[in-house]
Amino acid sequence: MTKIHEMSAAELTAAFRSKSLSPVEVVHSLLARIALWEPELNAMYRIHSDSALAAARAAEVRWRGREPASLLDGVPITLKENLYTRGDPAPLGTAAGDHAPKSKDSPPAACAHAAGLVLLGKTTMPDFGMLSSGLSSIHGVTRNPWRLDRNPSGSSAGAAAAAAAGYGPLHVGTDIGGSVRLPATHCGLFGLKPSLGRIPIDPPYMGRVAGPMTRTVLDAAMLMNVLTRPDRRDFMSLPHQEIDYAKGLDGLDLRGLRVGLLETMGVGLAVAPEVLAASREAARALEGAGAIVEPMTSFLTAEMLEGMLIFFEARSCRDVLAMGHEQRDRILPFIVEWCTYRARSFSGSDVMGAYGQVMAMREAAVRAVGQFDFVLSPTSPILAYEAGIPCPGGDPHDALPHIAFTLAYNMSEQPAASLNWSFSSDGLPVGVQVIGQRFDDLGVLRLSRALEGLRGPQLSWPEPSPARA
Repeated sequence: MTKIHEMSAAELTAAFRSKSLSPVEVVHSLLARIALWEPELNAMYRIHSDSALAAARAAEVRWRGREPASLLDGVPITLKENLYTRGDPAPLGTAAGDHAPKSKDSPPAACAHAAGLVLLGKTTMPDFGMLSSGLSSIHGVTRNPWRLDRNPSGSSAGAAAAAAAGYGPLHVGTDIGGSVRLPATHCGLFGLKPSLGRIPIDPPYMGRVAGPMTRTVLDAAMLMNVLTRPDRRDFMSLPHQEIDYAKGLDGLDLRGLRVGLLETMGVGLAVAPEVLAASREAARALEGAGAIVEPMTSFLTAEMLEGMLIFFEARSCRDVLAMGHEQRDRILPFIVEWCTYRARSFSGSDVMGAYGQVMAMREAAVRAVGQFDFVLSPTSPILAYEAGIPCPGGDPHDALPHIAFTLAYNMSEQPAASLNWSFSSDGLPVGVQVIGQRFDDLGVLRLSRALEGLRGPQLSWPEPSPARA
């Protein structure tokens, strides 16, 4: 019999409908699961034991009366710390952050509550979300369940670790340069960065999205049905479309589908052999199913990547220098060094030149992907790196060379997802990235679902150490 912590959202709702399992039983089981793992993982910022059980009891009553609030009523979920929830502080992963409880739910939290989902708690993130790492000045070190000496990546570090460890089936992270997809690939998950504005978010910002992080594509599609409800607080939100992402998931005809294979970006870190092999294997699987896979040349130049880095540094430098010395001293020193070492001397001309490169990258990405139906690439050029360090290599003067495969699609507003494909020789997950045309979120989900069916056997999900189990 499938253990509760291994059950998908689809399986849980079927069990609720048949009354073979209750939401209260599920929450009790998952809280026990969290208690086993947390001393090793440190994935949770806040655990909502009492309110989760209360919400589960209410969902149980609705299911008993055959009046669920949604198809996901009673299913547990976690939200990243920066997705505000009423009554919870959100210091944004930093000891310098604001600890005042938030007065309102963010749009994803409001959608989750309206659908009857049970919020187990809030997951960890690094300082201000400006690291692809599980290192935080307030939360400490979040670790990768597949190997505790490895990093889950970030900035949705806790969400990824929680999903891989079995803290329930549904998790939501945020992504402005790869922060959903990078931890998804390093933790063996499916992570969707939707089109900008598809899931309303508050506060909105250029390139910033919320996205589902799950073990299956179907669960992500079911969660998209909940999270895409309209919210006026996001001035960049897309017009709402009545799309059933779960019902539309299956049946993509791969015959004749044109897929570009992007093996290298030509900038940033070199692609590790096992990562490249996974992308090529996925491409061959698509070819075997009738797709036309063609090599694709990188559209990203060193100048474009540098422009984006300058923009990020200038933005963060402004925020950090506006703080008093006492507050600034509570931030990770790595973050302060990264965002100030050269940004202090940026001129307005420097920043506007960088912004021009960001726009050039946006245009180039849309044009390049537009030559195909979809594009397939590595998600990250590397395997999961060491836990407890802020970035691969640990150099604050070269902190983001590993985001070259993910970054551009935030700025171009295109949907992109990471799906686990295989595992390295020492058992670390290796994902592939699926990129679609602007606004074709359903298409990316459909191709990801097809790839999920084409991939080989997957390793069993990680378990806590025997001493704790």
